[in-house]
This record gives sequence, structure tokens and C-alpha cells, in this order.
Amino acid sequence: MHDLKQRILELSGRFEKLKEAIKLPERKKRIEILEGKSAEPDLWNDQEKAKKVMQELSDLKKEIEEIEGLAETLKILEEIPDEAEINKAEKALEKLEYKMFLSGEHDPKNAIVSIHAGQGGTEAMDWTNMLLRMYLRFCERHGWDTAILDRTDGEEAGIKSVTFRVEGSYAYGYLKGEAGTHRLVRQSPFNADKLRQTSFALAEVLPELEAIDLPDVVIKDEDLDWSFFRASSQGGQNVQKVSSAVRLVHQPTGIVVTAQSERFQEQNRKNALNLLRGKLWLLQKAGEENIKKGLKGDYRPASWGNQIRSYVLHPYKMVKDLRTEVETGNTEAVLDGELDEFIEAELKLTTC
Repeated sequence: MHDLKQRILELSGRFEKLKEAIKLPERKKRIEILEGKSAEPDLWNDQEKAKKVMQELSDLKKEIEEIEGLAETLKILEEIPDEAEINKAEKALEKLEYKMFLSGEHDPKNAIVSIHAGQGGTEAMDWTNMLLRMYLRFCERHGWDTAILDRTDGEEAGIKSVTFRVEGSYAYGYLKGEAGTHRLVRQSPFNADKLRQTSFALAEVLPELEAIDLPDVVIKDEDLDWSFFRASSQGGQNVQKVSSAVRLVHQPTGIVVTAQSERFQEQNRKNALNLLRGKLWLLQKAGEENIKKGLKGDYRPASWGNQIRSYVLHPYKMVKDLRTEVETGNTEAVLDGELDEFIEAELKLTTC
């Protein structure tokens, strides 16, 4: 009984630190503001804005409910200790504690993820396709919606590059640490001898930002060079009939982005602008001293020197993160989207 009471005492102490760290009163005040906005009669005149308001309100209310529910559970456990309920409370607290590691300015935002094939030819393009599936499965496990914004397939197999949007609470905060070079070692499925092959792919992760999120970054119309073409990505015949795809060049920086997954040109233009804003923000952050604890998505060539994680499928099986030293032999699970152990370890490392 003494051990159970000691565990409850420790949980209560952690819970108080959590409430202080996540600034609970400020979150409740934010709920009041959002509830006021949700009651405005003209809110749904801008459906996208309305959707974001309602989503943020829903996420915050759910979070407060979880915190208040845990507070009630701990109160009951102080009176009636129960080991099974203590274990449940501990897991619930651990889940909430990760909010402490997601305190970056844009961590709550949606994410825009790009994956580019590096060294390794067709092998690397196939590896890019495998990474895409891995991240889509990870997002699915978290209940996040995804949409392909741009995709260039390889000539023989796989993908040269792909960009997709992740819509979900704290999607950017969770995924930002995945930016960097991913290395695959396996027997090649593309030659008869099945030789051991090493391939590389680069992941880039940006927050999805709007003009209001970047008051210091001004995008002038005269600095934008737009061009339009027929979409080449998978999307059916309707996508191919008109020049709905867009390519955008930001002349002052030379940044080039494309978007071609939507049927309508206007939506692709919007997606391209969101991607450009993220890259401009990245460029701005690259010169600041807090780059190490802020964005983890600065551009680095997909090559030997900049690996963040190795995935070995032959001659043995292991996935190892080179930053946190977290590793597992269950490569199938990782490639099926079970990345939480790696992501949570990296969040702790960069926050401490």
C-alpha cells in the first residue's frame, strides 16, 4: 500500500508541473475567445477560416477534458489506491506531458512534408516511396488527414520527389524532427544478384503557414513568377484536361515550388503559396541562433554525412536513430508507421 501511495504522490507532483508548463489558464482563456468567434454570425462566410476556428476549439476542449479527467482520477486514487487505475493514470499523464515538449511557436500547425530521392538511383526512388507509405501510415494512426500536393514518379519505379500536407493538431510539432537524411541498407530487388544496396532519401518538414502567421515576411506580387501546366501526378483524366498545376518561383530567393494535385488551379495556387511561406520562414530561421531548438528542417544534401536514421534490412534487421540512439529490430513495424518511440525520444532530446 505504501508503494502505491508513493506512486500517486509522484504522479500528483508531475501533474502539477504539467499544468504549470502548459499554462492551463491561458488555454482556458483561448477557449473563451474561440467560443466567441464561433458564435459570430458571419463566421462561415469564410469556410476555411471557420473550419480552423472550430478545429482549434475542439482540440483545446478535448485537452482540457483530459486534464480535468486526470485530476479527478488522481483525487479518487488518493482516497482509494488501485494499481490498475494508477497504471492507467500514468499512461494518461505521459500522453499529456508531451504537450510540454511541443511549445514551439508553430508546433500546433499542420505540416507540409517533402521527401526527395538522394543517392542510389532507382533504389533511392523506391526508398522514397517506402518512406511516403511509412509517414502516411503514421499519420493514419494518429487520426490525421493527409493530401498529396505534388508528386514526381521515377522512370522505372518509385518516386523522385513527393510533397504532402498533414492536417492535425500538433502535426508539425510531432513531425519536424523527421527532417533529415534517411539511409536504407537492403538486398536490391532491382537486380538478379540481389546485391546489398545503400540508398538515401531526404525528408523536409515545414509548418503550414498563412500570411497572418508571418507578419515579418512580406510576399510581393511582383516578386512571384507563376507558370501553369497540365498535372502529371496521379489524379485521373479530369486533372489532365486543363493546366491546373502551378509552378511558382520567388524571384528574390530563387525558391521554386510546385503544386498539382488539385483539380482546380486556384487551390493549387494556394497550396503553392503555403509551401513558399514555409520555405521563407525556414530561410529566416536559418540565420537565427535558436535554429537548434526551433525548426529541424534546414536543407542538407541527401548524402552520407547528414544521416538522422538508418534502416537496415540486410544482413540483419535494425532501425537506429543516430541522434537519440533509440533502436529496434522490428523493422516491419517501423516501416508500417510505428514511429512514436523515435519521435518522442527526439522531442525530449531537443527540449531538454
